[in-house]
Order: sequence, then C-alpha cells, then structure tokens
Amino acid sequence: MKTWEVKPIGIIRTPYKSLEDAPYQGRFSKDICEIEVFKEYEEGLKDVETCTHLIILYWLDRARRDVLIACPPHDRKIHGVFATRSPNRPNPIGFSVVELIERKGNVLKIKGIDAIDGTPLIDIKPYFPEIDAVTDAKVGWFEMAKFNNHCK
Repeated sequence: MKTWEVKPIGIIRTPYKSLEDAPYQGRFSKDICEIEVFKEYEEGLKDVETCTHLIILYWLDRARRDVLIACPPHDRKIHGVFATRSPNRPNPIGFSVVELIERKGNVLKIKGIDAIDGTPLIDIKPYFPEIDAVTDAKVGWFEMAKFNNHCK
C-alpha cells in the first residue's frame, strides 16, 4: 500500500488548552483565534483577505486513531465515526468554516474554530456559499436525536 505524507503548513492558536475547553462546534464560538501560516507558505495567502469565510483543515494531533464508533453529544446512541464529527477516527482531520477577521502577513485572525491551541494546520480553502452549502442535506440520526448526553 502506498503511503502519503501530510505536512503542516502552519499552526492554529486558540484559547482552548484541552478538549474540555473547546466548543463542540467551532461555528458557535465567538473567540477570536489566530492561524499562523509558516513563512514558506505565505505566498499562498495572496488574495485570501478578499474572502469573508474560509474552510480550515487541521490535524487533530491529540485524537485517538483506533476508534471506529462514537457517541455524539447530541444523541443517546452509538454511531460509526464516519457518521459523526468525532475527533477520534482513523485519520483525525478537523474541518471548520471560519470567518476571516483580518490578515497581517502570514497571520490570519479568525472566528469560528474548535481546535485546541497548537493544532497543526493542513490546508486553507475559500468557502463558496453557492458551491459548499447544501441546504437540503440531512443527517438522519441527528434529526431523530433526543439531545441527551448519555450513550446506550
């Protein structure tokens, strides 16, 4: 089997020092955070300041990689990790759509992320509402959940 190498392009700075400190979903966070893109990748930020929102991909370096089932905080049932947003999964890649507040050189000030401080940045992409928003998408188990924090 061929292997691939994913290299961090930066580091995410947040006030969240542990998983318990981080919000369940970054979108609901009001905290202003920073993304430091390493200097060798700064040229790739050209025109990023014209975007109001960005897709941030990051490596959940403190997550477990041996987990295939999860109990989301919104349901009483166990689901496969690929049906959830659990950070614990075979390839722990985090995904957030953030608001870009400002760019200063290789540093982006953002709002709307749930990453723990020091999390490695994998990639940045512009968020296109016309392409990325699927207004009729559904997650069946979430629609039926009782919003209880206990798994059975």
